[in-house]
Amino acid sequence: MVVLISGGGSNLRALLDAADSPLYGARIMAVGADNPADGLAHADLFGVPSFVVSPSNFDSREAWAEMLLENVNFFKPDLVVLAGFMRILPAEFVRALSPKLINTHPSLLPNFPGAHAVHDAISAGATETGVTIHVVDEGVDTGPHIAQRSLKILPGESEGELHERIKVVERELLVETVLAIAEKKIDLNQVSKIS
Repeated sequence: MVVLISGGGSNLRALLDAADSPLYGARIMAVGADNPADGLAHADLFGVPSFVVSPSNFDSREAWAEMLLENVNFFKPDLVVLAGFMRILPAEFVRALSPKLINTHPSLLPNFPGAHAVHDAISAGATETGVTIHVVDEGVDTGPHIAQRSLKILPGESEGELHERIKVVERELLVETVLAIAEKKIDLNQVSKIS
């Protein structure tokens, strides 16, 4: 797989730790980012190649995505994981990789899509939230769901506290889901057809 990140890379680190075991059925071929993200240090630590394709170096979103896709395809991955990748990808990029392009999201989709899911859940007075792993489609957090895990929102919990608890669940679910895909227990073509 190729993993794409934008920030600290805690989900990436969980995948790197898991893939470090010979018993884990998936390998990370490369890590890409849309900026010189702190999380790229995890790739360096594990000796995994990395690349940065910054949108500011391109005249259009489409030109940026084309170069990002070239970098991803260089490694010929069976799966591309968006692990805290905070950019909406153009339709051409999504279509080129679908359905082997997955994302993690910190809510029980379809509830609270978008970049502020944790804040939105607390603001709405929700008592439960969680994590969704889904196939990326051309919408924002609208793709077919692969796996979900719920989490109670504690009374008086801050956005930061809740987000940290969600991240723990997110890392576990991502590692389990990628393994299930690698072991062919989850067929992304079937997931895409059902939804």
